[in-house]
Amino acid sequence: MTTIAVLGNGRVGGNLAAALTRAGHEVTVAGREPGAAADAARTARVVINATPGAGSLERLAALRDELHGKILVDVSNATTDGPDGLPADLIHPGSSLAEQLQEALPETHVVKTLNTMLFPVMTAPATLTQPPTVFLSGEAPPAKETVRELLTDLGWRKEWITDLGGIRTARAAEAAILFVPHVIRTSGFTPFAISIAR
Repeated sequence: MTTIAVLGNGRVGGNLAAALTRAGHEVTVAGREPGAAADAARTARVVINATPGAGSLERLAALRDELHGKILVDVSNATTDGPDGLPADLIHPGSSLAEQLQEALPETHVVKTLNTMLFPVMTAPATLTQPPTVFLSGEAPPAKETVRELLTDLGWRKEWITDLGGIRTARAAEAAILFVPHVIRTSGFTPFAISIAR
C-alpha cells in the first residue's frame, strides 16, 4: 500500500483516485480549497498532479516544501484551448510541463505518465481493442519503478509500459496532445490512446 495524494478532483483526478483506492492504496483527493493541496501532499509518499495543466506550474511550485523528497506523478498537459475548447497549442514549446516542474522542484522526483490518452483509458487500458502504450519520463529510476508498480495496479501490462528516459523526453509525450483534438473531431470522445505498434 502506498499513501497517495491526488491534486485535482475533476474527471481525471476522481477516476485515478477511485481506481487506486480499489487497488488497496490510501488515497487523499485535494480540491481547490485553500491549504487542501498542501495538507494532502505533506502526508503522501506519491503525489499525482491532475490539476489543469495551464495552472499546474504555479500551483505546484507553491508546494515546494510539501513536495520535498516526494514522487510527483504528472499526468497533465499544459495547453491553450481553441475556440471549441479543445487543445490548440503547447504552453511550453521546446520544453514540457514536466521539465518545468522538475526545474521548479529540484528536490522532487517528477515522473511524467498517462498523458497520451483520454482519461477513461488511464484506469481501464484493457478495454481498448488494441494494446495501448503508456510512457514514463523521469530522472530517478526508483521513482519510475514506483510509478510502474502503480500503473500495473491500474491494469497496465508490463509490455505496455515504455520508459522513454529522462525528464527531457516528456516533451515528446506532451506533444502527443496535439493529436487529440483532431482525433476527437473525427471520431468523437471514444476512448483511445497513443500506441507504439511492434
